[in-house]
Amino acid sequence: MKLNLFRKESLQRYLGTDKHFVKTLGAFDLLTLGIGAVIGTGIFILPGTVAATEAGPGVTLSFIVAAAVCALCSMCYAELSSSIPVAGSAYSYGNILYGEVIGWILGWALVLEYMLSVAAVSSGWAAYFNSLLNSFGLHIPHFLEGPYDPSHGTYINLWAVISVILIAVLLSRGMKSSMKFNNAAVIIKIAIIFIFIAVGLFFIKPKNYQPFTPFGANGVLHGATTVFFAFLGFDVVSSSAAEVKNPKKNMPIGIIGTLIIAAVLYMGVSVVLTGMVNYKQLDVANPVAYALKMVNQGWIADLLSLGAIVGMSTMMLSMIYSSSRLIYSIGRDGLLPSFLGKIDKSGLPENALWIVTIIIALMGGLFSLDELTSLVSIGTLLAFTFVSFGVILLRKRKDIPEGNFRVPLYPFIPILSGLTCIGMMCFLHAKTYLFAGIWFAVGLLIYFVYGYRHSKLNKTR
Repeated sequence: MKLNLFRKESLQRYLGTDKHFVKTLGAFDLLTLGIGAVIGTGIFILPGTVAATEAGPGVTLSFIVAAAVCALCSMCYAELSSSIPVAGSAYSYGNILYGEVIGWILGWALVLEYMLSVAAVSSGWAAYFNSLLNSFGLHIPHFLEGPYDPSHGTYINLWAVISVILIAVLLSRGMKSSMKFNNAAVIIKIAIIFIFIAVGLFFIKPKNYQPFTPFGANGVLHGATTVFFAFLGFDVVSSSAAEVKNPKKNMPIGIIGTLIIAAVLYMGVSVVLTGMVNYKQLDVANPVAYALKMVNQGWIADLLSLGAIVGMSTMMLSMIYSSSRLIYSIGRDGLLPSFLGKIDKSGLPENALWIVTIIIALMGGLFSLDELTSLVSIGTLLAFTFVSFGVILLRKRKDIPEGNFRVPLYPFIPILSGLTCIGMMCFLHAKTYLFAGIWFAVGLLIYFVYGYRHSKLNKTR
């Protein structure tokens, strides 16, 4: 049994199974997919709240530190995705490099990251959309405005459910159509961010940058651990490898390019925001809109509401897309029911897509997810850690062709990346570890009761 648990998958079998996907994605599509996942409403909130509570104007340095940490891991992802261009991201890498049980644990961690984050964002999307309707004097019944909570008169968050279903319908039309929407939406979102930066530059007061690091170096580093999670999501690019044209070339461009663009945008907003308003005033729900109203630019604040809805839509598209490819990959290997691993005549994992959609829609519509979103962090960091050390295992494998990108300063960078991710996990709360322990215990129970018995890898033994 021990040998079976750690038996490694064949890259050739994965390539053979995934060949039915339609290869439609280029480098630009990967960039917009990644940016769509990483740049959400957080760009309008995190720079202000972290500046006010942890780092002051030095929040810009916090973003630089966090981006540097993510850069280490992004290079590891780039090498693995270039050499192992299959669906499933860290789940598939785990199966090939570590063995099936590790692959399952990483897949279960990514299920948590992808689905929970989309469900949480769908609630935010619903709140913004309700606000937009209310501005036109339109209202829906109160019992349809929130999660199941009879004491407060709400039973389902209708717009959260509808938002998830609409994104799934778009994805079911194929990646070509989906990427047209995603590319346009990402361009609109970036344009709105640039408008804020361009207008805000005229209202910067140098005195607002003094003192630059009021909480000292510790404040900057604490801020870095907080804003680090703003960059989570660039790993969704690696889920698309089976649908990418020339993945050896385009995967590294998509992954590393996403991180660079996201870092520049986050730092740009941070510099302008803390220059417009004293950092002490930015501990509000929407600091960017607050700063604009302080300088009598309320019309741009209204524009940010549109940017928030667009930003959340692209994030949901990226994550639902990645979730469906992840569930497809697990079903492909027999660890979940095999119908989830089927690809239809259009080259889409339709069964996996709609199962994912139903689960996410129910979570977003019925549950309040505020306390559970911290679980996203531990799942992602666990995957990052194994991907980082996976580069070392990859270099030792002679049966896997070399990709177009190789991590520089090997093995120093993969080791540093893995250790840094472990260090980040040390900053998580004890409650997060409790919930995570329950989640992974359930995952292992499913694996040993169902997955191990139905594994296609073990059947080939």
